[in-house]
Amino acid sequence: MQHLHTPIYPRGLPALEPELLPLLDQHQAQLSALIQAHQGFLPYDQWMQAALYAPHFGYYTGGSTKFHTAGDFTTAPEITPLFGQTLANQVQQILQQCAGTTILEFGAGSGALAESILVSLNQLGLPNIQYCILELSPTLRQRQQARLAPFAKQVQWLETLPSAFTGCVIANEVLDAMPIHLVQRDQNGTILELGVGLNTDTSASAPSPFVLLGRPASTELAQLAHSRLPDLAGYRSEINLHAESWIQAMGQWLKKGAALLIDYGFSQREYYHPQRHMGTLMCHFRHFAHDESLILPGFQDITAHVDFTAIADAAIAAQLDVLGYASQAHFLLNSGLPQHLEQLQTQLDMQQPAHLQSWTQQVSAVQKLLSEAEMGELFKVMAIGKHIEPPLLGFTARDRRDYL
Repeated sequence: MQHLHTPIYPRGLPALEPELLPLLDQHQAQLSALIQAHQGFLPYDQWMQAALYAPHFGYYTGGSTKFHTAGDFTTAPEITPLFGQTLANQVQQILQQCAGTTILEFGAGSGALAESILVSLNQLGLPNIQYCILELSPTLRQRQQARLAPFAKQVQWLETLPSAFTGCVIANEVLDAMPIHLVQRDQNGTILELGVGLNTDTSASAPSPFVLLGRPASTELAQLAHSRLPDLAGYRSEINLHAESWIQAMGQWLKKGAALLIDYGFSQREYYHPQRHMGTLMCHFRHFAHDESLILPGFQDITAHVDFTAIADAAIAAQLDVLGYASQAHFLLNSGLPQHLEQLQTQLDMQQPAHLQSWTQQVSAVQKLLSEAEMGELFKVMAIGKHIEPPLLGFTARDRRDYL
């Protein structure tokens, strides 16, 4: 196996509190044992699975704050309820088309999106909506239950996927957190699968007890990598087989309705651009973004951008229709965000300083959602489903399915 990289702590990374260092040691010891159980090479998708979702010490299964200013990152529903209110318009159309009354959200975060959607749908005259949440994090589930207590009769938490579902599925920043396979072309063009091993440098100055290693990829993974990665020595990127399998499984349990997939990502030609030679793998810790994924296991988020072409291909293979693909900005504009902003303006008395401050904050939040320099272009929305007739509201203009 080839020793490829030793992580270095990024300059400016906030320090982990001293009282958390014993927990970090425990996390690293558990991961070290897992690596040893795999003969010294833990495939990267299994490393990411453990670092994010292992019981008790994974990033999403531990008790750390993830969202907003006190956490590690901020999502669109946290920025403004206008995001969820606008999404509710598209949800309503999907439910009407499939004659459904159920919404299923994966990874509901703090519950902010569910809250704003339920408020909006109730205002639109749909009070009998059932909102189901499938959440892997025990701590986030508790936060969701507290926040959504006023909707206790409408909301339920699921332990497993439904065997059959009719309605609207929502996955906001879910695909990017699914474990990825990390691959790289070596100098001879051979595809290597990257994994995590133990650092032989055990000195106190070693940046991490873990290192990236490479070994020849399996036939299936190598074939996919050869078909997607440019033929450049040293080119490294990700393949998200877990996300593709998740979409394919949806083809079995989604009987009628549509799924709204909201995430940052690109079409395949952009994703594997020759200039993107180190891939898209990123980590988030206290609002500091960096690419060293072997440090702070259990305390930082690890994500990769979404290859939406691969998601569309997986949907088609599962006999799901690709109903739309657009930038977040165009999706929100099509779905009525400007009208929601106008309604908010009429509700607020601008003569009151508190209302004026609230209006200014909401305008700033909307600019962040729509700006090409912020979330408007990097984030995409894809709709996939069964027995739903396009055009869907959010894709009436600037639908980019032909880009896929």
